Parts: sequence; structure tokens; C-alpha cells
Amino acid sequence: MAGGAPLALAGSAVNFGAPAELGSKEFARIAAIMHSDARIHLSEAKTTLVQSRLARRLRDHGVASYRDYVALVESDEQERAAMVVALTTNHTHFFREPHHFDHFRSVVIPRLKARQGPTRIWSAGCSTGEEVYTIAMCLLGEDRASASWLRNRDLKLLATDLAPHVVEAVQQASYAEDGAKAVPAAYRDAWMRPAGGGKVQMAPEARDLVTARVLNLFGAWPMRQRYDVIFCRNVMIYFDDAAKAELEARFVEQLAPGGFLYIGHSERLIGPSARAMHSCGHTIYQKLEAAA
Repeated sequence: MAGGAPLALAGSAVNFGAPAELGSKEFARIAAIMHSDARIHLSEAKTTLVQSRLARRLRDHGVASYRDYVALVESDEQERAAMVVALTTNHTHFFREPHHFDHFRSVVIPRLKARQGPTRIWSAGCSTGEEVYTIAMCLLGEDRASASWLRNRDLKLLATDLAPHVVEAVQQASYAEDGAKAVPAAYRDAWMRPAGGGKVQMAPEARDLVTARVLNLFGAWPMRQRYDVIFCRNVMIYFDDAAKAELEARFVEQLAPGGFLYIGHSERLIGPSARAMHSCGHTIYQKLEAAA
């Protein structure tokens, strides 16, 4: 998910022979699982795209019909989880929605530098990690001397996503050189290293700040401390309003008083969470002290 979108069912699977057809009954059962397990809302307009995305799963299991595949999913927890991941796509890039990082650097980081105690920042729906490493580079600064304020600081970045393979990508911290071109030169020179094969590797100083974990946003959250900053961008657009309101309320609860929440450019706060937050920029919110 978001740092990237949790559902962008574009693209089609490679076609080996006549593909199985996804009927309305089976689609409804798949949609129910997606809503139950990940709170992702699938309309019937997504039928063809769901069929395309799951075609490989059918081939991998030697299953000839979606009726049989749905039966498999409903009896096999491992395949059920694999299907949910297959129907989530992660799209992100470095310094995406740059006004968020302008605000983070100009407003949030000075506040963090001015205080003592632990600092916790969460990239929720982190996708392959470009978002959390953008945050890390902003914290480290444009050169190695700028990072000195982090010495002996209890500052940690958490990156979570539903999909295990993208969490592994965060842990690997290896990215295409073309994607790194979006990073301003000073940050790129300071915190990225050539890795060969058209790849760059995040510097150890950035990697050491980040912990990546698999987490379903609608499951239990194991974090004990409140967070100073939460990024959850371009994730909630795929949920219905009830799910959005539930998740936003949990984010507000998880934020420390005065903490900041960044959401996607087409998202908004709804329900009780909106009353606990102050808008301080486009899709940037601060938790009111009274909301504690």
C-alpha cells in the first residue's frame, strides 16, 4: 500500500490459452473477502481487472475455473492471503507530493530538533519504501554534517505494508537509478550509493533509521508509543467511508498531541477524526492538544 496505492488493478496477466471467466457470483465472493480482510472496496466495474490479476494464481495452482479458485481461497488461509496481496498494487516514488516534504522540513523537523525524548514516525502503507527513505533523507539533511543532530537521538521510522514482498523491498533498500533521479542532487549524493546493474543503495545511515514490518492497517497494531508523524498517503481512497472513518480515528489516537498526519492529495478526513485535527496545509493535519 501507500506510500503507494493499495489497489490499481491495471495491466493484464500473460495469456496462456483461453482464460477462465470470472462470473458475478465468484466476483462477489472475492470482493467480500477483500473487504473483510483488507477493507478494500471492489465495485463490479473491476471484474475484468480482477480476472486479469488473478489469472496467474489460477495457473499456478492448476485451477481451471474461478469457482474452483474461490473454493480454494475459502479453504486455504495461505492462498487467501496471497490473493489479497495479488489484488493490491504498490505505486510510489521518491519525494512524491513534494509539498508534504517541504512542510516536513520547514515545520516538523525544527520542532523535533528543539525537543528531547523519543521520536517516532510511521509510513503506513509504505509500498516499496521510497516514501520512508525520503523521510529519512529529509531528517539526515543535505550533507553528512547535517545529520549530526541525530546522534544519540532515539528516533525511529516504522514502515508497514500489507504485502510481504514490498516490505522485503524496503529492507533491501535498493532502487533503480532512474527512480532516484527524482531525488534532489544533494540528498542523492549524500545518502545513495551506486550498486551496479542500474541500481542505487540507500546509505547505512538511512537504512539504520528504518524498521519495516508487514501490517494490516485493520488488524491489531503492536506499537506501544504514540507517533509524532504519520504518513498514510493514497491508501484510503480505496476504502469506503466507514473504513476511512475507522482508520483515521485510529491514526488520531496513535498520534501524540501536536503530532502531524499527512494523507494523499485526493483524500480528506471524515468523521470524529476531523474534529480532533487542525488543517495546516493541503492534506496536512496536526492533532489538537485538547484531543489528548
